[in-house]
Amino acid sequence: MTTIARFFSLLAAVAAVAALAAPAATYAASAAEIDADVNSTIQLFKTEVNGADVFLNQAAGILVFPRVIKVGIGLGAETGEGALRVGGATVDYYRTTSGSIGFQLGAQAKAIVIAFMTKEALDKFRNSAGWKVGVDGSVALIDIGAGKAIDTQNIKDPVVGFIFDSKGLMYNLTLEGSKFSKLSK
Repeated sequence: MTTIARFFSLLAAVAAVAALAAPAATYAASAAEIDADVNSTIQLFKTEVNGADVFLNQAAGILVFPRVIKVGIGLGAETGEGALRVGGATVDYYRTTSGSIGFQLGAQAKAIVIAFMTKEALDKFRNSAGWKVGVDGSVALIDIGAGKAIDTQNIKDPVVGFIFDSKGLMYNLTLEGSKFSKLSK
């Protein structure tokens, strides 16, 4: 393949990724839509994972992204909207975004629940202009394992995350490089 053919092939792949990502990025859900989806996601999380009720009640706040869409053809883009809940009530809305380069082809949807286990971790998140995982703070992803139960006694991290889809918790994923930005709703 000539250099020009490779260039146009790469250009076509970038255009395809942009076309796939554009509908998700341009559609902004209303506050009511996000809240309804967050409620459903929390309920699914509680249904799928033993101990989720106790764990979520111990958290100072939870950030829930009901649907994070990732598309990629060589270059990948990921985005989704969610809500931060404190004391069971929505206090702010957020967008998550990230990008990646490497072998990838296709699309994937997932839900993300991030629990701020201390008031200090929650305050640091809320007071940031744009919180980036790995730069502004780290998120310990919890691998539940076959038992599907959270052991609240052993989780000591200030920020804990769970990634799952309609089939259950997802493993070997990362939030590293994801950025969370506050939305006006």
